[in-house]
Amino acid sequence: MDTAQELAAFLRTRRERLDPRDFDLPSRRQTRRTPGLRREEVAELARVSVDYVVRLEQARGLRPSANVLEALSRALRLAPNERAYLFDLAQQRPRDAAEAATAAAPSLSRLVADLSPLPAMLMNHRYDILAWNADMAKLLLDFNDLPPSRRNAMWLCLVHPEIREFYVDRDRVVREGIAHLRSAWAAHPNDRALTDLIAECTKHNAEFSRLWAEQDIKTGGRGHKVMRHPGAGVIAVHFEVLVPLQDPDQRLMICRPADDESQSALDRL
Repeated sequence: MDTAQELAAFLRTRRERLDPRDFDLPSRRQTRRTPGLRREEVAELARVSVDYVVRLEQARGLRPSANVLEALSRALRLAPNERAYLFDLAQQRPRDAAEAATAAAPSLSRLVADLSPLPAMLMNHRYDILAWNADMAKLLLDFNDLPPSRRNAMWLCLVHPEIREFYVDRDRVVREGIAHLRSAWAAHPNDRALTDLIAECTKHNAEFSRLWAEQDIKTGGRGHKVMRHPGAGVIAVHFEVLVPLQDPDQRLMICRPADDESQSALDRL
């Protein structure tokens, strides 16, 4: 994984997604042979040289400053999470040098258990599952039955035979999970275990490889999922993802039933 190559690819994809008609640019006679803005148009909007944009998109060793990144973010009309991702790739955002947690702090483990009867679990930025309560085990699966190396939410969603067919809107769930993982990698480019996970999934899973190449970014912590539970039927949940101040590398996911039928299904479990 090369952050310069990823930065180059990200800038190209965002430039190519833009519609020139949405910008107040001087008309040019030449026919557009490729979608999106031209490099010279991005350079004009960002007030940098065309050569600079070309070198960035060719990964030719540039380290853009925060001011240049801000100008490119405006020129490419990046969403807030895309802007954060760009700054992470260029290593211009302060980051925590601590290694990813591989075990939950005792206080967080107790909190996860105390959240019962709401299904809850704790993950690190790699989506390794560090702690869960009995209600989450009944909703998804008992993670104790898996080796620790496979207690990873992304891997389970892609490969595990039960979880693969669990989500009604599987494509969206996988797409958003990969977009979250890409943001995590940009913030932790030196995390070897995370890089190995991405490399393994890219090599052995065509679905992951295809979606990873689309360069989508997502960092939201709230959403809705609908699941087909083999014992309780269809269950819809709203979920919240919270970050403890003391352990900002970790994420606490809490699920709540989205309707009366889902509440009844969770009660049966």
